[in-house]
Amino acid sequence: MEIREGSIIDIRNFLPHREPMLMVDSILELTTEKVTTTFKILENNIFVHNNELAEVGLIENLAQTCSSITGQNFFKDTHIEVQIIGFITNIKKIEILSLPKVGNTIISQATLLSQFENICNILCEASSNNELLIKAEITLFIQELKY
Repeated sequence: MEIREGSIIDIRNFLPHREPMLMVDSILELTTEKVTTTFKILENNIFVHNNELAEVGLIENLAQTCSSITGQNFFKDTHIEVQIIGFITNIKKIEILSLPKVGNTIISQATLLSQFENICNILCEASSNNELLIKAEITLFIQELKY
């Protein structure tokens, strides 16, 4: 996929995550049913081990990618500050095929399979340099924090 600078959306508009737990740099495409994100693996990433992004880093990248599909519903009004929290409630299927190296950029894609209120079942995968790294089916729960 070609990354076009003008079409990049800041992921921070859709997720509560911040460094060092932010595992997505930007959103390339976002609809109510699909999302495509990018993430460049830096040497100081907390999930880098032996110059590779560990499995848990790949899973967190997918979860954050998936969350932006549901999370966008909470951020429709940009004038109101909203805080949300999300949980992986289930990983139905997962297959890790390869671990990306420091310096690589991951392209992650997710497609909404079903949704009931704030619970979503999502099919997702990530690749780097045209190599499939991981594919999974994840169920997420996202809710707004009320104070």
